[in-house]
Amino acid sequence: MNIQGKVAVITGGASGLGRATAEALVARGGRVMILDRDQEKGAETAAALGEAAAFVQTDVTDEASVKAAIDATRDRFGALHLCVNCAGVGSAMKTVGRDNQPHDLGVFNMVVQINLIGTFNVARLAAALMAENEPGDDNERGVIVNTASVAAFDGQVGQVAYAATKGGVVGMTLPMARDLAQFGIRVNTIAPGIFNTPLMNAAPDKVKMPLIEMTQFPKRLGDPPEYAALVCHMVENTFLNGETIRLDGGIRMQPR
Repeated sequence: MNIQGKVAVITGGASGLGRATAEALVARGGRVMILDRDQEKGAETAAALGEAAAFVQTDVTDEASVKAAIDATRDRFGALHLCVNCAGVGSAMKTVGRDNQPHDLGVFNMVVQINLIGTFNVARLAAALMAENEPGDDNERGVIVNTASVAAFDGQVGQVAYAATKGGVVGMTLPMARDLAQFGIRVNTIAPGIFNTPLMNAAPDKVKMPLIEMTQFPKRLGDPPEYAALVCHMVENTFLNGETIRLDGGIRMQPR
């Protein structure tokens, strides 16, 4: 799919991977609706991108909130062709911790709600609007790119909730692609390694440095524009469908 003139919704679009993706799509002639909980950052990002961008405050776990955002995208830009899910949260808690304290179920549920259910909630509602598009080349109507993590495959100690949700995103990639094939909508997933995002920057050096050491080459954090470049390739390469691609500098995370 040619990005020029296409319309995208991007969750978590006010910072990190989402903002880099918004910038890349606009630079290629696309238009973007930024979906984010952060009113201030969302409005600032949309303003920085100019008339090709807009912002709507959105809770990805809430059906009415996401539906309103999808409707706002249609009303503002006339259609929807692309959906990129970057919204997510991390957690650090063992299944059983100190003094035999079990993992807080509320924390586990919160991570599932945002990372997994939120991703599905946005994807399903976006796909329903994409299905109304006139088909383009190869009868294509839309593209969905979801975000997992290398933790889906190499989850570390304390990442049980996070890894479970990201594994769920990987697991639904192929069946979602199969579900939507009849409408000409492709679905792919990116599984990033450690990236220079607000989530990772909040971690202390004692957490970040061992992860950088586990990265084969280059030994550094990933840059958000590198993630955005892969999103653009997934959009433009029509034969890429139902696939999860690790973007991680060759990292294979150790237990700790």
